[in-house]
Amino acid sequence: MGDVDFWVWWLIAAGAFAIPLIQTAMPEFGMLSVGAVAGAITAGVTDSLPLQVVVFAVVSTALIIVVRPIAKRSRAQLPGVSTGVDALLGQSAVVVERVDGNRGQVKLAGEVWSARSLDTGEVFEPGSRVSVVEIDGATAVVM
Repeated sequence: MGDVDFWVWWLIAAGAFAIPLIQTAMPEFGMLSVGAVAGAITAGVTDSLPLQVVVFAVVSTALIIVVRPIAKRSRAQLPGVSTGVDALLGQSAVVVERVDGNRGQVKLAGEVWSARSLDTGEVFEPGSRVSVVEIDGATAVVM
């Protein structure tokens, strides 16, 4: 391979594995890249190409066997992020204008919303704290 040491070739291989990692977001390429870096470190210590290949294979395989299932499990357990009106459910609001079973207004998330009570017989006076249980169109249903 000319005058270039094997550790340089291993670093080039690590970079070559990093390119598809960035383009495809497949973590396996990252693990192969780390294996190639381990091969480069081994090449810095010994001239034995078979040993370098074994180190690359063992490190890459170990990372794929150990890290991949952990990453997969972690990805499956991502907490759900509520957005839009779903994020308002369960929020506390302050009554701005008397709220009954038909109409009213509350200040919710810094904005004034039309509101009505969940229980049609229940009435909330201005200044009362209520909880949002549903969003019906542009109306907050509170209790």
